Amino acid sequence: MLALSRKKNEALIVNNNIEITVLEIKGEQVKLGISAPREVPVYRKEVYAQIQEANKEAMNADGLENLKKLFG
Repeated sequence: MLALSRKKNEALIVNNNIEITVLEIKGEQVKLGISAPREVPVYRKEVYAQIQEANKEAMNADGLENLKKLFG
C-alpha cells in the first residue's frame, strides 16, 4: 500500500486519468472528490464488497444450474 500525505485542495493522479482531491477535513472525516472517466467504476469499499457478495450468491444460485443445463 502506498501512503501519501495530502492537505485540503491537494490531489493525486492515478493511471494518468483519475484525479483524487481532498475537498474537506473535519476531525476524523476526510471528504474526497474523484474525477474519472465514466467507464471507470468508483465505489466505496463496503458497497463494492456487497456487490461482489451479491454476484457470488447469484453465480452460486443460478450460474451452476445454468452451466449444468448448457453442458448437460
